This record gives sequence, structure tokens and C-alpha cells, in this order.
Amino acid sequence: MSALLQIDSSPRAASVSSRLAAAFVEIWKRQNPGGTVFHHNTSLERFPYLDEPAIDAFFTPAAELSAAQKLALAFSDQLVDELLAADVVVLGAPMWNLSIPASLKAWIDLIVREGRTFAFTVQGVAPLVPLGKRVYVFSARGGAYPAETPFHDPAGTPPCDLDQQEPYLRTILGVIGLTRIEFVYADHQSDGPEAAAEGLAQAERALAALAG
Repeated sequence: MSALLQIDSSPRAASVSSRLAAAFVEIWKRQNPGGTVFHHNTSLERFPYLDEPAIDAFFTPAAELSAAQKLALAFSDQLVDELLAADVVVLGAPMWNLSIPASLKAWIDLIVREGRTFAFTVQGVAPLVPLGKRVYVFSARGGAYPAETPFHDPAGTPPCDLDQQEPYLRTILGVIGLTRIEFVYADHQSDGPEAAAEGLAQAERALAALAG
């Protein structure tokens, strides 16, 4: 049976990112009747940030875990299990301050775990998440950040810009084996009603092409 993991991260009721993610998930459910959907909103559910007990538990061998450490790991284990079970991962990830919401980073910190989703080897970091899972990231952004805009830093080596969102997500998800990632952006959401509407329309067209 197919499974999909949907992670939203905006606390806003009218979130464009969550709206786009939900639209994709509805299409997926029609295409996969009987499929399982795991759904979280990291902001509304107030995902915990890592604390000392959780970090200590992460680096304690499984056979040596105390009852308290197992409890500290329980939610992380659940999230990792959902990720491993899913064939498709959908992220509703608005750009906040050029990157991602802190609560989405909390989810990442809970699922990027040595021994469960990646391993250190003599050759380097090895992903443990089965390869081939598809990841779709839907993101509303106040502006737009292609390289040819004034936000581009021509002095960067290699060239870089203010978009710290996509590079980070591609890198950290790639560490655990999630490399088949598609980004759909609803740009210009802070540039006035007309620009916002056009940015959303472009995102909806891209979404339809992905789901088609």
C-alpha cells in the first residue's frame, strides 16, 4: 500500500504553502485510493526542539537505553518510522528570513539521526533512507530569488544569493538519501495583490504538471 508523508510548517490559517501542499495531497489520494497519509503541522503541533536528554539518547546504543531515554526518543522514532514508510514526502515550507521555519528545522533535527537515517562510514556519510522516495516542497516566498535578480551576489564563489532555503533542504535531505526533490514556488507574495496572484497561479500550474 502506498503512503505519503505531509509536513506543513506554517501556523497561518491562510498559508499558501500549506494550501499548495494540501492540493497536491488531494490529487495523490485520488490517484492512490486506500493509500496512507501521515500528516503533521510542525508549528501547530509545537514540535519539540532537541534538548540534552534527547541528544544523549541519540548517541546511546539501543541496548543501553534507559526507560527515560526511550521515552525521550519516542516521538523521534515515530517520525522516522513515518518517513521510512512513506513513498512520497510533501513539505509545506514557507520561506522565513531567507530559510525555513524553526519548527520545520525541529522536524529535521528529529529525523536526521545517526543509525536510523544515516551512518558514518570510512567513506563518509551514508544514507539509510531507501533511495527513490519523491519529495515535493511547496513554498510561498515574499519575493523571488533567481540568479539574475538584484538579490544575486556576483562576488560569490561559487555564485550565491539570498535563497538559503532550497540549498539547505537539498543538502540536509540528501544526507539521509532524499535526493529526488522538486520545488514549487509561489513567489512575490509580498509584492502586491496582482504579483501575489500571478505567483500563486504559476505555482498552481507547476503543481498540476507534477501531478499530471
